[in-house]
Amino acid sequence: MTDQFPKTSSVLSMLLSATPPIPAGSDVMTATVELPPGDQGTPPHRHSGPVFGYMLEGEMIFELEGEPERLIKAGDAFWEPGGDLIHYRAANNLPDAWSRFVVVMICAPGQDMMTFPDAEELAARAHLRAPRAVVR
Repeated sequence: MTDQFPKTSSVLSMLLSATPPIPAGSDVMTATVELPPGDQGTPPHRHSGPVFGYMLEGEMIFELEGEPERLIKAGDAFWEPGGDLIHYRAANNLPDAWSRFVVVMICAPGQDMMTFPDAEELAARAHLRAPRAVVR
């Protein structure tokens, strides 16, 4: 990939590469998210399209449906495919410091960027959630 760029003194470091489905007419948003010490983040939710992120500082416990929780640290890139998949956690893992990350969210045409499943749906999908491990 770096062969496509002219030689300069700039340095391009590939952090993450993915080929998500992006419908024509999608909106793209870039935002920063700042989590206070110990914050549990947004309740379980889903995004209408893929989300790409980069952890600027701190640590985040990240959990997607069907995957075990994992720790994202400053300098790590992450993504989620969006769609029907539930995003369970994006919590600050630090009890005494803020955690910050930047996200690029792709919103499917005519849909909300984020929706929240109700308690009934969460219970019906509980079998899809990976066993939770203590992440530190």
